[in-house]
Amino acid sequence: MISNERPSPFARRPQPQRSTFSSSPYPQAYSKPPSNETTLRSERLQVERKTFLFTLKENDRGRFLRIVEEANGHRDMIIIPATGLEDFNKILSDIVAQPQPQPDQPATVD
Repeated sequence: MISNERPSPFARRPQPQRSTFSSSPYPQAYSKPPSNETTLRSERLQVERKTFLFTLKENDRGRFLRIVEEANGHRDMIIIPATGLEDFNKILSDIVAQPQPQPDQPATVD
């Protein structure tokens, strides 16, 4: 059998039929029920061309911090569960407290 007679492992596979009632591109098995989220606090920070939105929220699974970065029409987001906020804050504080390198010295990497 020559290579062009074998099916390609990269060929498009048939997509599952979507329900006409769902706008989700994922099959029903991947849908999750809506979660009631309560916003506890929200702060916005503008840095140069970027906007950061920090939102502390709570749902039935606990509290979390959502950090959204908006820049040039793109939006990126990370979510940090409440159990990791103390460690996140410590690491961020350590990084911010790192002394700035002098112009004649190269930056050090740990």
